[in-house]
Amino acid sequence: MDKDRVKGKLDDAAGRAKRQVGEWAGDAKTQAEGAAQQVKGKAENAWGKMKDAARDAKDKVEGPHDKTEEADNERREAERKRRKDRDAA
Repeated sequence: MDKDRVKGKLDDAAGRAKRQVGEWAGDAKTQAEGAAQQVKGKAENAWGKMKDAARDAKDKVEGPHDKTEEADNERREAERKRRKDRDAA
């Protein structure tokens, strides 16, 4: 889960609480601030969902073969470096 989704959920909940307190207290300013914070939270959550969807689509396109190949390349490179360091010593 993307960090923007978490931050969005927190802002949404805090905004909801603030708006409710503003309603109970009859304070229009607090109520408006809470509503604005809720909107901000919903936007952050939506942005996080889009980032998650893009990441999932990328992973689906790459497939497990690409990840395995990438890991093999990293392993080979590490082995080359170990040999080079060993030969230099």
